[in-house]
Amino acid sequence: MTTTSDHRPDADTCCDGFRTSRRSVLQGALGLGTGMAVTQMFGDALMQTSYAGVKGGNTLVVLSLRGGIDGLGMVVPHGDPGYYKARPTTAIAKDQVVCADAMFGLHPKMAPLKPFWASGELAAVHAVGLPVANRSHFSAIEEIEDAAPGSDARSGWINRMIGMGPSSANGGILDAVQLGQPYATTALAGTHPVLAASSLDDLKVPGLDSGNETRRYNSLTTAWSQYTGAMGRAAGDALTISRTSGSTIAAVPAPTTAYPTAWNADPFAEPLKSAARLIRADLGTDVIAIDAGSWDYHSGYGPVGWGSMQASVDGFAQSLAAFLTDLGPLRSRVTVVTISEFGRRVAENGSGGFDHGWGNMMLLAGAGVKGGKYYGTWPGLDANALAEGDLKVTTDYRNVLGEILTRRFPERSLPTVFPDVTYRPLGAMA
Repeated sequence: MTTTSDHRPDADTCCDGFRTSRRSVLQGALGLGTGMAVTQMFGDALMQTSYAGVKGGNTLVVLSLRGGIDGLGMVVPHGDPGYYKARPTTAIAKDQVVCADAMFGLHPKMAPLKPFWASGELAAVHAVGLPVANRSHFSAIEEIEDAAPGSDARSGWINRMIGMGPSSANGGILDAVQLGQPYATTALAGTHPVLAASSLDDLKVPGLDSGNETRRYNSLTTAWSQYTGAMGRAAGDALTISRTSGSTIAAVPAPTTAYPTAWNADPFAEPLKSAARLIRADLGTDVIAIDAGSWDYHSGYGPVGWGSMQASVDGFAQSLAAFLTDLGPLRSRVTVVTISEFGRRVAENGSGGFDHGWGNMMLLAGAGVKGGKYYGTWPGLDANALAEGDLKVTTDYRNVLGEILTRRFPERSLPTVFPDVTYRPLGAMA
């Protein structure tokens, strides 16, 4: 592959900033350096982006709390004596939790989200997860995101979901977007189009600030039009997105809501701020996926006053509160859900942390959520109620996701998105 474009502008209009190599265009197109991934390979499935969408529809924001969040630390079972017996140094006192009922309360660092709990826009589900324990990060998250046990198809549940959307017949159009990283996760893998971007700013090709936008796009289009292979198609898609959706997103006004900027909030705040921009641009996006932080705390977990858990919860809560506030009236069509590959052990380990476990929690926020309430069947934390030292799963996580789809995306087929699942709604969605 050559490194300079075959097409050059006239000498009197040429400048160094206007000349662009094919390599730099492909960096924008394939996520090699600028964070935009137009083409991704998952096994034999080639996924390419499209550009327009069905506007004004509902959007689901999926926050993957990667690493296996400690659900018992986020949604605290303060009403179960077994919790305090198992956690002599890390348990959160009953009088410190927020949004409490007789059994549960949220980690005190979740306080920025109290207004949304009070307004009925935030809820939690406990004892949720995979129906069979899987304590391996890699295979568990693969299983969570495939959401089709026993299937050998390389297809994630989000990709199956968008494949049934109203815009999928004309090529799938920014229906699913991964934010915060230049590659899509397993949940988005499949035959339908997706977009992955570290930052929405990367959707615009560089050098468009000198009044030469038309010439630059024409030059790059001419340079790549002679190439008909996958790389050429990817470059063409990148240019089309930059010229259309990228321009629309760039014109979205800056948020008036202040997002947190501290180190512990950055993994959550930046992609959520991008998500709000994308939703405000109204490009027909059904699902926005974000991998949020690293929650694998085998040591250094800490009590409320210090440690990795409280720092992460603090950054997460501040960022999610800013996002929900930023959306304002648009919250009426945006639903947020958290997932994680597994929970942690009930008891502390010898390093002041928690090893891989099973049962976990999920948070629901925004449109359609019947909030201010905890959902799920609590199995208890007595020794005889545990599963090999873990919280038992009493709710298949796919039933939580399925209830969101049923209420917010009723045209999607649950048996297609979640095959072989007996749908048992919890009543958490209106």
